[in-house]
Amino acid sequence: MRTTPPRHHRGDPQLPTSTVESKSKASIPRGWFVPVDHSPTHFQKILAEVVGTYILVFIGCASALTDRVEKVGIVGIAMVWGFVLMAAIYAVGHISGAHFNPAVTLALAAIRRTRWKQVPMYVVAQLVGATLGSLTLKVLFHKQGNIDPIATQYAVTTSHLEAFLWEFIITFILMFSICANATDHRASPGLAGFAIGSTLLVNVLVAGPITGASMNPARSIGPAVASGVYTNLWLYILAPLLGALFAAMVYSGLRVPIPPHHNTTDQPPN
Repeated sequence: MRTTPPRHHRGDPQLPTSTVESKSKASIPRGWFVPVDHSPTHFQKILAEVVGTYILVFIGCASALTDRVEKVGIVGIAMVWGFVLMAAIYAVGHISGAHFNPAVTLALAAIRRTRWKQVPMYVVAQLVGATLGSLTLKVLFHKQGNIDPIATQYAVTTSHLEAFLWEFIITFILMFSICANATDHRASPGLAGFAIGSTLLVNVLVAGPITGASMNPARSIGPAVASGVYTNLWLYILAPLLGALFAAMVYSGLRVPIPPHHNTTDQPPN
């Protein structure tokens, strides 16, 4: 018996002809696993944030443990943090935006540079990546007895207020650099990773010996879970969040309207 293939009206999704019609369009959420308009899916963005944060925390925190074996000093540790962030940005920035930091994600959402509905999944992905990276270090450096150096703690001579201000200020500087280099259509997009990585490097170089230079709640929470050191963790969550939000709001006052027909990615795609 001859059958007539089903007709497709103009504007219908161009699905493979082998697709079983009994599957409704809602069976596979568009945007989660099915690309929309050639953009990365939500799953791809989440995976990129997990992997990127894992790499950042694993390599960055490993430098502190390696310092026990072979003295690299604060200069070496700062260079490791700056270079690994730079590499991670260039690796997955085109997929997820390369946040790797709940403070960055929340600040970008506050100024409408990313969508609020994506904030929870980004934050969870970052916390998972940071925790997995820290637990990996616990396994690899088990002969050291503990991995306390990866936990963010400030010097005994530093007060709570001083530590809070340090973390607030260096996070402000980092977020200001992110806004300037990664979200402004006037910036050179190819240099964003270098500029942001360099900012992290100098922040760690200056503030590392004082507070550990976290600037990232996930970077502090992950090592805290792996090491069991939770002292003053609240400070390393609150100060970066406020510093990033303040920097994003300040930079918003420096923006100018995007020219008509300007080819830019200065939108909230992530």
